[in-house]
Amino acid sequence: MKVIVCQNYQHLSDYAKDKVIEVINSKEKPVLGLATGSTPEGMYQALIEAYKDNKVSFKNVTTFNLDEYIGLKKEDPNSYQHFMDEHFFNHVDIDQSETYLPPGNTSDHQQACLDYEKNMHQHDDIDLQVLGVGINGHIGFNEPGTDFDTRTHVIELDASTREANARFFDSLDEVPTHAITMGIATIMESKQIILMASGDSKKEAVKRLMEGDITPDFPASVLHRHPHVTVVLDREAASLLTDDQIDHVLD
Repeated sequence: MKVIVCQNYQHLSDYAKDKVIEVINSKEKPVLGLATGSTPEGMYQALIEAYKDNKVSFKNVTTFNLDEYIGLKKEDPNSYQHFMDEHFFNHVDIDQSETYLPPGNTSDHQQACLDYEKNMHQHDDIDLQVLGVGINGHIGFNEPGTDFDTRTHVIELDASTREANARFFDSLDEVPTHAITMGIATIMESKQIILMASGDSKKEAVKRLMEGDITPDFPASVLHRHPHVTVVLDREAASLLTDDQIDHVLD
């Protein structure tokens, strides 16, 4: 696991953008695993700007998102489909028929999970998976206690996760209680992983990631078992780490 500390959120976003472009330009048909939430927003904006500057094309890119709320229609402003459209897909030259999210508004969620896994395997392994980390250590929506061998599945959201996401809704009561998420075993099959964390609220989770045991109680800890993980932090998120836990500090 390589740990990179950037000066601020913008530098973190630019670093992640460069990693994504590097993978796209090295593959004929690259497959990206994407995340939502506030942390990757800057990366998506940087990728849009790179596209407008003719530094990258997404024409041959396939994407699979980590998760989606259950019970929200695609066009719902709080759905992750809407988030991806607004923050990324609608602004670049990607073939939107090759952008996939778990279907949250379906009558058979278990079949939807199986179909999502099948679709991913038909596209080969994900070349680069982008992750954030929750304050409780979740990756995707794999909450504490999730087995490391899980595939795409339905998860009941932890109270802390719903509270953290309530800022996007009118009230906590409107935050869905369940989601479909890519499983931990599925995430671990990605060829490369980049985990982004920003801000003071993530410093304790980052500290536990670097110092704690590998346990389902803190799902992100499984990443220590992956051979190609880069953890990218801003100074606030890295503030509790020691010098020997950091590989590079970027100016």
